[in-house]
Amino acid sequence: MVGGGGREHALVRALARSAARPRILCAPGNAGIALDAEVHPIPASDADAICSLATGQRVDLTIVGPEAPLVAGLADRLRAIGVPTVGPSAEAARLEGSKTFAKEIMAAAGVLTARSGTVTDVDVGLQLADEYGYPVVIKADGLAAGKGVVIAGSREEARTALIACLELGAFGEAGHLALVEAHMTGPEVSLLALVDGSHIARFPAARDYKRIGDGDTGPNTGGMGSVSPVPDVPDGVADALIEQVHRPIITELARRGIPFVGVLYAGLMMTPDGPRVLEFNTRFGDPETQALMPRLAEDPLELFDAVAAGTLSDGPVRVHADACVAVVLAAHNYPSEPRSGDAISGLDRAADLGAEVLHAGTCAGAGDAILTSGGRVLAVAALGSTIETARLRAYAAAEVVRFSGRQMRTDIAAGLE
Repeated sequence: MVGGGGREHALVRALARSAARPRILCAPGNAGIALDAEVHPIPASDADAICSLATGQRVDLTIVGPEAPLVAGLADRLRAIGVPTVGPSAEAARLEGSKTFAKEIMAAAGVLTARSGTVTDVDVGLQLADEYGYPVVIKADGLAAGKGVVIAGSREEARTALIACLELGAFGEAGHLALVEAHMTGPEVSLLALVDGSHIARFPAARDYKRIGDGDTGPNTGGMGSVSPVPDVPDGVADALIEQVHRPIITELARRGIPFVGVLYAGLMMTPDGPRVLEFNTRFGDPETQALMPRLAEDPLELFDAVAAGTLSDGPVRVHADACVAVVLAAHNYPSEPRSGDAISGLDRAADLGAEVLHAGTCAGAGDAILTSGGRVLAVAALGSTIETARLRAYAAAEVVRFSGRQMRTDIAAGLE
């Protein structure tokens, strides 16, 4: 397992439940993953060291969690040395790595999305924004760790966002191009699917909550919690979305000689005019994975092996009927400049309440201490026969976990029944 966040911990936990009892290695991991797998302090960006680890340990399967190594070609490197890998090639990962490329593929595949244009000039961007009307969405073209999106409510806000992206380098290389996009309204849903190049096995719909504050207020984050299932996107609707969105995309990529092998995540908005694609990710979502993996009723190792081997079956992944709600606990001052080094208490008590405590931004301290070391510190996930039961259990467990400056939304999955 490549990565060291909450997504990777959720996947490691699921793999540990496999009937095959696999030996699981994780690079770089975190303090929680270290309790469930062998961790190796190798950055996910160090392709040479990861490839050496995979060959030296005779790894049978590698799953690449984060997007940046995929865009940089880690999956290509691993396959080139004979390591079966779950994760798309660098060319296929451009679906996430370049919003302009994703729009091009969607147009060719007939997949519906918002009107948009790519610009390198602030004034040209403002002309587009005026044409689309306000609010308007300004996005950095490349990877920006979930922070390269601004919803501008006025021309001045759009100008500020374009200047930050194109002239001030707020998003580094990711912002050498900016996407100006018409604003859409409606509930959002995440639909993730495993793809082996031609076959698609979808997970049930999930929903994440991006903004830091209750009632979807405050700045965007990488996600403050998630829930699955989503009542307004039942299985029949999810099946239809796979045929409207995922299959045309992988067909268009294959037509261009770019087979997609890995996880294709469609971020969708259910607008009054029907579903529209907001974005694609080319890996498991975080925090959606923390709400999906506890529901999994299939052996995950068999599923992932089938992805890498090209033997996946079309159709839904089998899941338990129980709902799952995951609540993220974030560090002081997240998402701007989160503080690290705060001691965490209550982890065992939360687990005793039946929750899965999934580590994201944690590290080992002196003795048995576990400290915060990132923006999103933990996700506390719980199952229940209904969404509300799962929600109450998740919050009961989350409340006993403490660290200085802890931030937690109180409305994850509220009112969904």
